[in-house]
Amino acid sequence: MNKLRYLISIGLMAVAGSALGAGCPAVTVSNMQGVAAGAFPQQYDKAEFEKLAGCTMKFSENPDIAKLNGKIRANPKLPPLSERLPDEPLVVAPYDSIGKYGGTFDMISNATEAGTSDFLAIRHVNLVRFSDNLQTIVPNVAKGWDWNSDFTQLTFHLRKGHKWSDGHPFGAEDVKYWYDNLSLNPKVYEKPKNYVLVGGERMTVDVIDAQTVRFNLPAPKPGLLAHFANSYAQGFQPKHFLSKWDPDLNPDADKMAKAAGFENGLEVLNNYYGNSDWTDTPSPMLRSPNRVSKLPADTHPTLESHILVAESTEGRHLVANPYFFQVDTAGNQLPYISEQDEIYVNEDEVRLLKLVNAEVDFKAQSLQLSTAPLLLENQEKGDFTVDLRPEVTILTFGINMTHENLEKREVFSDLRFRQAMSVAMNRNEMNETAFFGMGEAKQYVGFTDSPPFVDEKWKQHYAQHDPKLASKLLDEMGLKDVDGDGFRELPNGDKLVINLQFSVQGAPAALVELVGLHWAAIGIQTTVKEVTPDEYRSAQSSNKLDVTMWRNGQPLAIVLGTNQIWVPPYHDYFTVRTNMLWAEWVDTNGASGVEPPDYAKQMMKDITAFQSTPVGTPESDKLGARLVKNLVENLLFIGSVQTPAPIYHRNVVKNFVEYTTHSFEYYRSYPYRPTQWWLDE
Repeated sequence: MNKLRYLISIGLMAVAGSALGAGCPAVTVSNMQGVAAGAFPQQYDKAEFEKLAGCTMKFSENPDIAKLNGKIRANPKLPPLSERLPDEPLVVAPYDSIGKYGGTFDMISNATEAGTSDFLAIRHVNLVRFSDNLQTIVPNVAKGWDWNSDFTQLTFHLRKGHKWSDGHPFGAEDVKYWYDNLSLNPKVYEKPKNYVLVGGERMTVDVIDAQTVRFNLPAPKPGLLAHFANSYAQGFQPKHFLSKWDPDLNPDADKMAKAAGFENGLEVLNNYYGNSDWTDTPSPMLRSPNRVSKLPADTHPTLESHILVAESTEGRHLVANPYFFQVDTAGNQLPYISEQDEIYVNEDEVRLLKLVNAEVDFKAQSLQLSTAPLLLENQEKGDFTVDLRPEVTILTFGINMTHENLEKREVFSDLRFRQAMSVAMNRNEMNETAFFGMGEAKQYVGFTDSPPFVDEKWKQHYAQHDPKLASKLLDEMGLKDVDGDGFRELPNGDKLVINLQFSVQGAPAALVELVGLHWAAIGIQTTVKEVTPDEYRSAQSSNKLDVTMWRNGQPLAIVLGTNQIWVPPYHDYFTVRTNMLWAEWVDTNGASGVEPPDYAKQMMKDITAFQSTPVGTPESDKLGARLVKNLVENLLFIGSVQTPAPIYHRNVVKNFVEYTTHSFEYYRSYPYRPTQWWLDE
């Protein structure tokens, strides 16, 4: 009897000891296990989760993390996980399951810096992000933030103990360094990006303490937070690593650079940072492959989930960041997936074949609706899933009103010509032929989520198919078919030929060909030529295109943070740009280029005022309505058909959720937390 009591007591003690020492419940979004939601959807800070779950978190790591760290050249031997995680790691609730470590995530892109944002967005982090409802901004790198009452001070609170991928502390100085020494440095950026300015004026950045940094704005700009939630441009850079190559900050920078085989420190800085906010610039392995071994590392340290360890003109390879700041609810350090691999294939047909053959784990960028039938037909056989999700943007056609050919420039600048080109387009035929009737024919209005101040009339402004009206407008302009070949000449007698160069990354071939036929039907001769994304962007930026063709538009939340689509050249290098000589006039304060018309100048003034005015107020609505009126009435861009587009993933990718949209504007996969994806194979 005494022996039985003894055994029972030992058993009870063991159970009690197990319960007291147990980790936290493995909460998922699909099974919360009675744990209440935190302050932000689908995630917690450590102390918040422990309080709500009534537990003490215990942390685990990828069993291969030391081996993966060994692939990161110049990274030191790893300390224990407890010394690598922040004091307050971000606790992520996976969608469906606690994952398994391991595997290599296979991706495909077009080429270096072409069609790669899919891949970038999977590992991406920024100070904050949009949650998957695309409405709520939640913490990410930053633990939290505060605005003052008039939106002229934005303070970020960072995580104590957060470290870069090389183990060096991350903090407020890295934010200030990014802003003061990179974003506003004319040796790095000839012209500051609009998002680092407020109404054209710089902000100031104060380091309050090691984990607190404050942006002081010269005027209200509530949308600054949304910029940090959606942009690929990260609001921090590793000061400890990059600043030593800046001669203004380190007197030995040039000496160090020459010892490494470079001309000066700025050349090394350019190799690591790329003189670009675009996080896809090639690393020293590709930019200076013969000299990379003399540099301290193959790429600069990161806060992202994975870090680059190999790069060539054929692709890239990355491994998990051993210092990544996120864990799941069971205490497992993220990411689950050990490695990432990306290959470059510029041929659209070859990329599609690789998807059909299930050689790729995920793809969305560059997939047009026209590819959907083949993918859907093969998804069961290939064990992958294809979701058709709404595009945020709409394909637009921008007639180049600063064309280098002065005769074309005069014609293109006549509003009647743009009106004729718009009504010549048979959008219903485009929808049925190129998009299987799944799209919506409409005019481009800038705001893709159609806020209340967007008058419905603008969505169909000169969007009807009316070739008779188109011909009448062209006749009024004096564009006649002089030689009787069925095509109109310019007023000086030269043949008017519009060259439609396009990249399938920005516009489907079938649609461009249809537009060429529609314009030919009213006597405008066209040529259609597909080029690579790099060729297209180069021609676009050098003002060599007759017509720019790319998806365009932004939701209200994004417009509040960036003025890109309202100020010449109306977007960035990687999307759509037009009227480049207007942009030159703006950049040089009128010293060179072509002066924009009054409506374009008014849009520039209005977007600045709009971004500083509280949303939903009468003044904000008035400004927004005038922006739309000037944009659409002058047909700065001609809209076509807004469509859904495919999002592809192999079924072995777990914790994958159906996306709200197919969009670059919310930075693709970033809202859907790819760090909690895992491979079930």
